[in-house]
Amino acid sequence: MDLDSYHYIVIEGPIGVGKTTLARKLAQRLDVQSVLEQPQENPFLEKFYRDAGRYALQTQMFFLFQRIQQLQELAQSDLFNTRFVGDFLLEKDPLFARLTLADEELKLYEQLYQHLRTHAVQPDLVIYLQAPVDTLIERIRKRGIPMEASISHDYLQRLGDSYSRFFYNYDAAPLLIVNNEHMNMADNDEDFELLLSHIAEMRGKRAFLNRGE
Repeated sequence: MDLDSYHYIVIEGPIGVGKTTLARKLAQRLDVQSVLEQPQENPFLEKFYRDAGRYALQTQMFFLFQRIQQLQELAQSDLFNTRFVGDFLLEKDPLFARLTLADEELKLYEQLYQHLRTHAVQPDLVIYLQAPVDTLIERIRKRGIPMEASISHDYLQRLGDSYSRFFYNYDAAPLLIVNNEHMNMADNDEDFELLLSHIAEMRGKRAFLNRGE
């Protein structure tokens, strides 16, 4: 499938895997618009990292409504003539909710999610980036966002496991699974071109890209 044939590409993966950086670069390369998460706009996020139990529900609700609004705006655009690259699937929102919310909070969240999810636009390609937890921690450390310093190995492990289970059964769009441990698609042109070639050569519903050391 030619790269110009994709109208809406989404890049997903756990915290620190490089999805936003790659989404920006891919959007620039394809000369299309980007739809990116805005975590800095969430007034509860820093508090959540300090006290997850107290601020999980507020943090999760803010992100849910923020993502829904972004996708509503996308749905109102002309998807036949306007192309996008995003760095989130709405379906990933419940993965975080199940890791952080207490039982009653989760029930409330899921009721709202089921009501709002109908506004989500489905991509025609999802790129799922994977990397080991130690790699994620190193990348989080290097980008040096103070409030992320408290993210634990255990949380990232559980998050990565949640992503793996989710994408194991994912079939809503063609899926390209990329092992991003030994790739630097942001700075290495060879790695980035390899990704582009795999996107262009996608056939069927699932493909893999794994470049070792």
